[in-house]
Amino acid sequence: MLKVSVISPEKVLYEGEASSVVAPAFDGEVGILTGHAPMITALGRGTLRVDGGAGNQRFIVEGGFLQVVDDQVRVVTEQAKAG
Repeated sequence: MLKVSVISPEKVLYEGEASSVVAPAFDGEVGILTGHAPMITALGRGTLRVDGGAGNQRFIVEGGFLQVVDDQVRVVTEQAKAG
């Protein structure tokens, strides 16, 4: 399982486990599964999908970055709302 954090300037929107994450990177969608190589990418505008764990979560995000290290996914976004 992945440990996922979705953080905006206002608050932590999600903190929990997931089986997969699909995020809108600046140059297209990126999918993250368990065992993904370490990476960091800039986010664009679109839907962030966090699947598994406590069900499926959707967030509309705009800007920020996504970091993956040791099955931990951190999404820090400039703007986000539940979608």
